[in-house]
Amino acid sequence: MTPLVQAALVGGGAASGVAILTWLASVARRDASLVDRVWSLLVAAPAAVYVGLLPAGGQPRLVVMAAVLALWAVRLAAHVTWRNWGHGEDRRYQAIRARNEPHFALKSLVLVFTLQALLAWLVATPFLAAAARPAPWTPLDAIGAAIASFGVVFEAVGDQQLASFKADRANRGRVMDRGVWRYTRHPNYFGECCVWWGFFLMALAAGGWWSVLSPLVMTGLLLKVSGVALLEKDIGDRRPEYRDYIRRTNAFFPGPPKKGRVT
Repeated sequence: MTPLVQAALVGGGAASGVAILTWLASVARRDASLVDRVWSLLVAAPAAVYVGLLPAGGQPRLVVMAAVLALWAVRLAAHVTWRNWGHGEDRRYQAIRARNEPHFALKSLVLVFTLQALLAWLVATPFLAAAARPAPWTPLDAIGAAIASFGVVFEAVGDQQLASFKADRANRGRVMDRGVWRYTRHPNYFGECCVWWGFFLMALAAGGWWSVLSPLVMTGLLLKVSGVALLEKDIGDRRPEYRDYIRRTNAFFPGPPKKGRVT
């Protein structure tokens, strides 16, 4: 068994360990949405393993990647925990629970937590690829680091602007269309996408072209599965004013507001 495969298996075990501990807590609290709070830690766990075990873990490329990842993981975990504190189980997970009773507590280990651990393990592959073998820093690394760092900042700004908007009682029932939300309906998802394409470019600079699976998986999730598609599935019915927001604001990639066209 090669060191790369060994590290990958240990990384998968690390993600699984975090998932199992969170599952146990979710059973005790009857709240499967706890997995959202630890999503970034599920990704960071295998990444930390790769940095620690593989030959290039101490090189500048991995130091920069690890620093950006740490900022991303801590910020996102803190934000989601603060946002969800005291609100109980998210309605998305309530729907999953209702569809899978009886014995959802046991089923959730596979349907929610094992699945999330697997996805996190796949998303962390740029760190496996970048740490696999030593390679010099290149301009592509600088571009990737800039894109990933921009993604972290853009996502954080979007989350903070939305939190401040919701905290103002005068905005109750209104649609957030200010700040970066004026240019994209999902700045947090766009920023998240930038993070992983940036990490991929840094892995690519080290020869890890195969880690393109990571940003492809993340982009697919954000656009078609758990991100834009899920959140906007019925929001026009629940909040009619959102339909106008859809007509004039890009769904994902930032751009100037438009009129008379669904983006």
